Amino acid sequence: MTTLLLRLTGPLQSWGSSSRFVRRTTEPQPTKSGVIGLLAAALGRRRTDPIEDLLELRFGVRLDRPGEIVRDFQTARSLDGVHAMPLSTRYYLADAGFLAGLEGPGDLVGTVAEALRRPAFPLYLGRRSCPPVGPLVVGVRESPLWDALVAEPRPRPVDGRGRPRGGLVEIAIDADAAPPDVRRREGRVTIRDVPRSFDPERREYGWREVIRAWVDMDAPGNPPSTGGGTDHDPMSLLEG
Repeated sequence: MTTLLLRLTGPLQSWGSSSRFVRRTTEPQPTKSGVIGLLAAALGRRRTDPIEDLLELRFGVRLDRPGEIVRDFQTARSLDGVHAMPLSTRYYLADAGFLAGLEGPGDLVGTVAEALRRPAFPLYLGRRSCPPVGPLVVGVRESPLWDALVAEPRPRPVDGRGRPRGGLVEIAIDADAAPPDVRRREGRVTIRDVPRSFDPERREYGWREVIRAWVDMDAPGNPPSTGGGTDHDPMSLLEG
């Protein structure tokens, strides 16, 4: 199988799976529904267009930089200023970075990769207020999803002050895409983020099983970390 790797980074991201009414939460990593929506937008599909082919892609995410959850309060008024909307609480992931992978037939993966390089519609990381930073497409790998996520070098891991972090990194992946030893060793969680339809008149979401596992990127045989962190420490201006 062929795997498309994407780098999802930005000042803010928000990947909701169970948000309702005036409380809009975010998952700790990109959701399958959010990334499928990203692909559909790049391909120029409307919300009422079919997405069955995209749902066949197996999905996984490597949490290179989990970021921090931040909270925001928002409200809105009608154009004439007469009607006010209820105050809503919205949650975001700040300063996060993920390596997402989608595995499927080579022709579909190639078509999606080309569309992401020249998208038909604007792309965003979960919400319209969260544009991505830098190119999304890392590359296309002729390997299974799990192998591609583990083999890809990650940006140099640093903490909030630019200091190196350890080599452990978490991977969240479709259960049927995990290797047999990982499926035997790790537990599963169920999340409702499989989009049956994006049609505003009848949005539907299904369930999928996800395995969350930790991988030591510093273990022998794994690729070394590359550049991509930063040595800049803005707090140093306040010292001394």
